[in-house]
Amino acid sequence: MSDTHGDEYALRHAIAYQPQAKLVIHLGDGAREVLDLTDEYPDRRLLPIAGNCDYGYSAVLPDSGIETVAGYRIFFTHGHRYGVKMGLYKVCCAARERDCQILLFGHTHMPLTEYEDGLYIMNPGSLAGHRPTYGILDITQAGIVTNIMELGL
Repeated sequence: MSDTHGDEYALRHAIAYQPQAKLVIHLGDGAREVLDLTDEYPDRRLLPIAGNCDYGYSAVLPDSGIETVAGYRIFFTHGHRYGVKMGLYKVCCAARERDCQILLFGHTHMPLTEYEDGLYIMNPGSLAGHRPTYGILDITQAGIVTNIMELGL
């Protein structure tokens, strides 16, 4: 998920709607609300990163990360440092340089799933606004499935 921009209500609902999810990655612009909820979900791992609107949190949170799930490497970032509003070339190169098979980013508020030359690319959109969305990665040894979900509030 990404870009909650203070909407803790939407964040809580997205987490509640996916009870099987063991890992929740928040792609920035919502660090405060994710950190506030961490203790409420002891059975889940919440990984927040800092986005361009997470004022003050860039000192305590990274702006990107890498996580390995079922043998697949995931590069995740907010995207503003890679100019994702102007195109995906830089952020895709960053994922590939890190030997990742999955790229997750936010910042644009536009949901996206693509597959390009061995790289799964997903932007879950934004949980803030009139059509909140989030993404699901179903990762198993058999493969990867990406889905964009609308949050029906």
